[in-house]
Amino acid sequence: MRRTLRARLSTLAEPEVVIDLLQIAKGVIAGTTAWWLSMYILDSQLPFLAPWTALLTVHATVHRSLSRGMQTTVASTVGVLLSFMIGAWLGVSVWTFALALLVGLLGARITWIRDEGVAIATTAIFVLGSGFDGQQPLLLDRIIEVALGVIVGVVVNLAVIPPLRHRQASRYVDSINRRMGEVLSDMAEQFSTSWDTDRAEAWFQETRSMSEELDSAWRTVRFARESEKMNPRTRLTVPSRTRRGPSPAADASYEEILARVDEGISHLRHLARTLRDATYDDGEWDSTFRERWVEIVRDAGRAIADPDTEVEPIHDRLTALAADVSEDGRLPRRSWPLYGSLIASMRHIAVIVDDVVSAREAREAG
Repeated sequence: MRRTLRARLSTLAEPEVVIDLLQIAKGVIAGTTAWWLSMYILDSQLPFLAPWTALLTVHATVHRSLSRGMQTTVASTVGVLLSFMIGAWLGVSVWTFALALLVGLLGARITWIRDEGVAIATTAIFVLGSGFDGQQPLLLDRIIEVALGVIVGVVVNLAVIPPLRHRQASRYVDSINRRMGEVLSDMAEQFSTSWDTDRAEAWFQETRSMSEELDSAWRTVRFARESEKMNPRTRLTVPSRTRRGPSPAADASYEEILARVDEGISHLRHLARTLRDATYDDGEWDSTFRERWVEIVRDAGRAIADPDTEVEPIHDRLTALAADVSEDGRLPRRSWPLYGSLIASMRHIAVIVDDVVSAREAREAG
């Protein structure tokens, strides 16, 4: 029971869940505040316009709230004007209602308000469907209510300080590193004895899954960059970083880190493909190469999964392995393409192993 409760509390502490809950809270606060102001301050006869536009304006980032808020203001104002003109000049009927929707949906295709352009049609629906009688709603009052909703939405998004999503990006990077390390460790374990095509195919498919997770990481980083724009937390955190002084590792951005992770996945996929194809080779493996290569791969897997692990330099060991195997002349010529491919793939991955430590330092420094 305690373990289940602890697991649920841990889930609630996840960055994604916290952000979703925060977004719900902001929507409730913005909508309720706008409704109260519309009802008791403006004494509006259509108190749903302000809370509706407030909900449209509350987004996950301040930058998006401001940009979408401007679009919502324009689109909703056009919708009010449209419904006012059609209701006053043509009256409210099935045909005029359809006309308002047609014009509103056509207007929603305008490029610079496309994100919130549908508000033209929905505002017309609200206004015309609320009992328009030729005198109400008053045009200016409706525009004020729309503006009120947008202002409330933006203010709430500024007051309830939006998060900077760096923690999510960091979790993705750590997760991919851990999975890469596990694949390398499993390769070493299987290759030390024997392996089959199915196992090699599983490694290959795991790298595909990593690429999908990397795509999610890229989306999170792009969103994090947007969340930094006009975000009060950005200004609040800069002084503390400045006081610590500059760090060379901090120069690495998340974009650079993810690009290096992408390279690592690509080389790991090539390594898995090479081992998969090697299962069809009937030749015997050189025992010296096999033992030393397995140790290198195992240590590389440990180093990627846990950068705090102390291992001998991977790159130097690969260079020594290639030199020793080539000098003793025991390998047949036809084996060198395969052995060379394994060494080359691990050489590229060794560079990624070194970068993992630097990447973690950069993320902690930033």
